[in-house]
Amino acid sequence: MKVTLNNGGTAVNLYYIQSLCMTLWPGVRFSNKAANESLEPSIKVDITAEEGGVIRARATITDGKALVSIERSVAFDPAEARTPERAAKMAAGAALLAAGMHFTGYTPSWGILTGVRPAKVAADYLRASFSPAKTRSVLRNEYFVYPKKAALVTEIAALDMKLARGFYDGFCSFYISIPFCPSRCAYCSFVSYASGKLLSLLPSYIDALCKEIDEKLALIRSLGLRVATVYIGGGTPTVLSEEQLKRVLSHIERGLDVSLLSEYTLEAGRPDTITSEKLRIAKRMGVTRVSVNTQTINDDVLRAIGRSHTSRDFYRAYEIAVNSGIDCINTDLIAGLPGEDFISFSKSLDKVIDMHPENLTVHTFCVKKSSEFLRHGEQVYARIHKDARKSVDYSQIKTKQSGYKPYYIYKQKNTVGNYENVGFTLDGYEGFYNVFMMEEIHTIFAAGAGAVTKLVSRRGSDFGTQDVYIERIFNPKYPYEYLKEKDEASAARLRAEKNAKAEAFYARYWR
Repeated sequence: MKVTLNNGGTAVNLYYIQSLCMTLWPGVRFSNKAANESLEPSIKVDITAEEGGVIRARATITDGKALVSIERSVAFDPAEARTPERAAKMAAGAALLAAGMHFTGYTPSWGILTGVRPAKVAADYLRASFSPAKTRSVLRNEYFVYPKKAALVTEIAALDMKLARGFYDGFCSFYISIPFCPSRCAYCSFVSYASGKLLSLLPSYIDALCKEIDEKLALIRSLGLRVATVYIGGGTPTVLSEEQLKRVLSHIERGLDVSLLSEYTLEAGRPDTITSEKLRIAKRMGVTRVSVNTQTINDDVLRAIGRSHTSRDFYRAYEIAVNSGIDCINTDLIAGLPGEDFISFSKSLDKVIDMHPENLTVHTFCVKKSSEFLRHGEQVYARIHKDARKSVDYSQIKTKQSGYKPYYIYKQKNTVGNYENVGFTLDGYEGFYNVFMMEEIHTIFAAGAGAVTKLVSRRGSDFGTQDVYIERIFNPKYPYEYLKEKDEASAARLRAEKNAKAEAFYARYWR
């Protein structure tokens, strides 16, 4: 698809326009080919800023045969929390959405809201003293979000604001990456490694990771920050042996007082990697939250998506987690998996809810470019996916009836039906790290391959009017890149350079 943007000097960028196109044409790829050279239409968006603070946008779509051109305008209005930047984005989005709906006959349930963090938009209006009712109205009428989605995201934003209070200035969180799995799921979207050759890197990887953990925690102490949450993710961290897991946890314990953490998560993930001894070690060394993820309880679907466990393995692993005494258990399901219909999903959800986990996350099926499904030519992208829609709707109704409330949300490109991922919780068991990370509440330091340290500075009071400054520091993406330095001196030098960037950031924005 060829997309052309003339932003007229406004802050609207091509990425936003392309992201909205992807909700209308799932799986589309962008190129410079015109419509008559491609199967997809060509799109042009022109934006002009006029007198009186009015932003006008025109979206034109053609496939070489049909042509649609629609114009929309939005006025800058501080009283409505509508900055010039926001007005421009809203005008461009409204014009492209109207033209795209006319061209495709499809209405996205999230309207012109794109990006990973839809709750941030709702929170912006709540921070501007909009009531929840008015916020929902703005999302429905100006962002064209379906009413039930507007209500969902407003509820989550309001709860997140409460959860985040007191965790801004002086706090941070710490993410530790273990990007290895016992086998690779066919839909895998993470940088994780499952072959025997790559798993053989684990001993060297743990050596390097523990050094980085020590240095990152020393940096955090030198900056005078308090760690609010620790999250060990992957991949599948419990792919580690009991001794390897104990070693990683001991380096964390050595660098901070884990008893002061608000939350300490170990993402066990794959039931076939969980043992009683691993979770006993985790409990003894301070872990308070563990994920035991099945994705579905349909064994046929588990085989089809490349999971190397059965529903029986999940029940066994879940019982181990319960018996470990770890305070909070999370489990994940995925709506819209290939080969799974609504009836199968609803049975999985009902069975999981009957087990009464403290957290439950319902994802929508999403396939990345490197997944096995796409390599084999599977047709997985869909504007409309009735089973996924019914599954997502059912999950939000059933969890509410069962005493759960939604507490965090994120969206991904190319999910079937353009649906969302939502975390649900029983009262008092909210996953703090998920909120801090998704809503960019404070800095997340990160260690390991593929990990990204996100430095966050907020000038102003908790969730008040403030300037937010964000910088990212990227670790090497792949384990073999993470380990490629031939000598410890050069590896230490690279780590020191990254730590110096963090020190400079805090010196600039905090001191």
